[in-house]
Order: sequence, then C-alpha cells, then structure tokens
Amino acid sequence: MDRHRSRGRRARPVRRASLLCTAVASAALVGVTGAGTVYVQAHAHDGKGLVSSASSASALPSASSSAGEEASVEPVAEPSVDRDSLLAKAMKSVTVADGAKVSVSVLDVGSGESAGYGDGTFDTASIVKVDILAALLLRAQDADRHLTAQEKAYATTMIENSDNASASALWAAIGRADGLDAANKRFGLTGTKGGDGELWGLTQTTAGDQLTLLQQVFGDDSELGSASRDYLQGLMGKIATGQRWGVSAAADGTRWALKNGWLPRTATGLWDINSVGRVTVDGHDYLVAVLSDGNSTQAEGISLVEAASKAATAAFQDSGEK
Repeated sequence: MDRHRSRGRRARPVRRASLLCTAVASAALVGVTGAGTVYVQAHAHDGKGLVSSASSASALPSASSSAGEEASVEPVAEPSVDRDSLLAKAMKSVTVADGAKVSVSVLDVGSGESAGYGDGTFDTASIVKVDILAALLLRAQDADRHLTAQEKAYATTMIENSDNASASALWAAIGRADGLDAANKRFGLTGTKGGDGELWGLTQTTAGDQLTLLQQVFGDDSELGSASRDYLQGLMGKIATGQRWGVSAAADGTRWALKNGWLPRTATGLWDINSVGRVTVDGHDYLVAVLSDGNSTQAEGISLVEAASKAATAAFQDSGEK
C-alpha cells in the first residue's frame, strides 16, 4: 500500500481560517449508460478574490564566546510522530466490505502535520463542485472582475443544493476539463484529471489532491484571495438538510463545512461515496478528505466514509497531543 508518508514532516502551513457558517455539502450522481447517454440525478477575490457579495522554526540556543573559547550550539530536534502509522492503526477499527476501497488524507491545521491512508484514484462525483467553483473564482480573479449575478446564482445552488444543471453551466464557463486542469495545476493538484465532455462527475482524483484543494479553500497560503475563500467556505457552510453527512461525523456538533459526493455506477450497481471538508474536534481544526468506491449500497458507503473520518482525526488524538 502506497501511503502518503508523514513521519517527521509537515505539510505546507495552513493558518486557521474561520468558518462562516456551520454546515455541510452534498453531491450528485453522474453516470453513463451503456449507450453513452449521460444521466444526472441531483441529491442530495479585490485583485485576489473578487466576489461582489459574500454573504518556527525552533530557536536554537545561542552562545557568545570570549577569547580562546569556541561557541557550541547543539541542534534541537523536533519530535517525530509517525502519523501514517497512527492513522493505519485507527483504520483497523473501520469495516471495509469486500470489494470496497477507501483512501484518507488529513491535515491538522494548527500543527501543519498530515497523514494518509490508502492509494489510487477515484471518481469525484459531486465533490468536484468545490473544484469547479474554485476554478471559476480563480478565473474571475485573473480577469480582475466580480462574479456575475448569474454565476453567483449557479454557485449557490451548485454547492448548497448540489444542483447538477448549475454545475454543468459553470463547468462550461471554466472551459470544462481543460479549464479545471489548468486551475488545478496552479492549485498544486497533481493527480486529478477532469472528466470527459460534460461528465464533470467522472473527474478522477486522489485523497491527497483533495486535501491540497482544501488547503486552497481554507488556508491563507492559497492562489485564491481571502474574499474568494470566504465565499466558498460560506457556501460549504449552508448545505441543504438531508445532505449533512460524511466528514462531519468526526466534528464537535455542528462545527464543520463540507462537500459530499455519491454516484452509483451503472455497470456494477456499486456506489462511489466521497466526503471532503473541515471539522473541529476538541478545539482543533482538521481538513479531511475521504474517498471510497465499490460500496454495495449508498448507506454502506456513508457509514464507511464517516468511520474513516473519525479515524482520521483519531490519528492525532491517539498520540496524546491535544
């Protein structure tokens, strides 16, 4: 198993960014029939971020030397914690049905440490809607313009209600897969490829890439300006009732913002179930991405994703660091 190694390393720093609201997002189902017919079932920024309305390094010991004396400085080593191993340990309690597959990536926002479990690429289903809106906001930023009223209307229903017609409209506005891929190159995603033609829900991605995208949405070190980040976070915090599951299962109460995706494959009848977002657990903020496929039912996939989300944050709590 190719895990994302994190022993003794820190991810690119992500500063705390406040959530505008408490909520979750959803997903949509996008598939292809045997004849190639697309079917879609809905379900449930200022130069750098233009949205017109949006609802140490450790100090080393110093020494001065007198004549004839030589200063000596002992290096200070930071503690090394194998977060991947801790996550793997936590995942032992997660039931993964035969034929199903799950991949997890998690970042402790405060410490900058991350961990990963599992590998491979997955269909995005509707979690790609976060990526589509991020790409649109980046294009608006580059053009030094605000989103139009129509674009904002599409963005709202696409994220809050997971409306697929709105997603298709914005998919076209960003230039479909080519536009998404160009934006993702700037965002730092290396394992994500936009879906063919109109099939945005069949974009391929990895849990590690989704974690990178979450850092663009929720972190200060981002291609997106603060207004754009706030806007996107706000939409992810106003999700329709009934679509509020996934990584939120790991959070304290309603202290989360997310986007979910679920997709039944016509050839197998098996389900892709994904969830990405930010959660607060015991006063600590985490970015979490969980991707899965091969689930026999939607309910089974949701249970898997929620259990994996809890395991992701446990990888930081089990070490005794609170």
